[in-house]
Amino acid sequence: MSKKIIRMMALSLGLTMSLTACGVTEQVNDDTNNLEDNSVVTLKVWGAEADKALLNQLVEGFKQEYSDEASFDIIVEAVEEMECKEIILNNVNEAADVFTFADDQVMTFAAAGILEPIEYQEEIIAENIEGAIEATTIYDEVYAYPLTADNGYFMYYNKDYFTEEDVKSLDRMLEVAEKHNKKISMDWSSGWYLYSFFGNTGLTLGLNDDYVTNYCTWNATDGAIKGVDVAKAMSRIAASKGFVSTPADKFMEGVEDGSIIAGVDGVWSGIELENVWKDNYAATKLPTYTVGDKQIQMSSYAGYKLLGVNAYSEHVEWAEKLARYLSNEQSQTERFKQRGQGPSNINASNSKEINESIAISALIEQSQFASIQRVGQLYWSAATELGESLATGNLQGLTHQQLLDRIVKDITANLVAE
Repeated sequence: MSKKIIRMMALSLGLTMSLTACGVTEQVNDDTNNLEDNSVVTLKVWGAEADKALLNQLVEGFKQEYSDEASFDIIVEAVEEMECKEIILNNVNEAADVFTFADDQVMTFAAAGILEPIEYQEEIIAENIEGAIEATTIYDEVYAYPLTADNGYFMYYNKDYFTEEDVKSLDRMLEVAEKHNKKISMDWSSGWYLYSFFGNTGLTLGLNDDYVTNYCTWNATDGAIKGVDVAKAMSRIAASKGFVSTPADKFMEGVEDGSIIAGVDGVWSGIELENVWKDNYAATKLPTYTVGDKQIQMSSYAGYKLLGVNAYSEHVEWAEKLARYLSNEQSQTERFKQRGQGPSNINASNSKEINESIAISALIEQSQFASIQRVGQLYWSAATELGESLATGNLQGLTHQQLLDRIVKDITANLVAE
């Protein structure tokens, strides 16, 4: 995609920064950016603090592999994935040459001209799972290197209470929890999890062509499944004595004190859960739940960590090579071994070690029912209001339809008043 188109996308995104104010100047790629023998290549890499030791190890491997082509001065700095966007947009010329970020930031980085189509398009498409490629693609071109495919959620459960048949149905799981005076946990205050009830119903949510505002049909009154069918189903779940809506920290507290015997969460909780439940530790895809007279498979959001190459890097070609190396099959396999993060690389995800991981296997099982997260900012607070209203049973004096109508109006509102 040309920079002209990217700048037009930036305008449609309504970015408040100007490229000049951010320290972004027109990129000049002359012959000094070409690979040269015996040159000194200085690069900066950003990744999470917890990944810093791993990144330093992988960087040393990269330097050895290309030692006959150049001398390297590569610095690894700790910058969390969710923080790097603001830092980079404020001063791209001081940003890392290669940086780790969450997939929902791809559009913003591309719109600002910070990301451009990557060098190794065909290889990356062939080597990584379809969802990861979809998450990095804009107008049929890949803009970043997939790194992990583990930012999703599924059902953890204690085998001392549930059979493999029980966990196929949320209705059955609630019955078991009620019988034992225990709880099944899920965070309904987060739109990330709330999506799971609507995502496989034919009701839609997503970004409009301006990449800022949303479309949403969660209040639809026609179709095989209506919005109120889902909302009423959620109210029935919330009314069960076997259910509790609680954030992740409270989920773990409940697991530790024995009050929670199952819950929806991601791979990051696997080690703690296994330490508590030990041999009874188990995980699987999300269950079905009852909507009207139908059993609907719960959906989920799937997220990916990516490596971006700063288009304004002084050594952009070497930055491309480094990003490719840090995200290849061997590096992703090592990332799983050291950090427990699920790979996006097809060969790495089919390894024996991955198949033996209870949490990663459950995530892969759920992935067939997952969608990438592409929503505008107005979704999140509105979704929180909907989830909390249904979880507490306080509909604020509204019917389910009226509540949905109001929430959808908020989700689809324009950011700029007309």
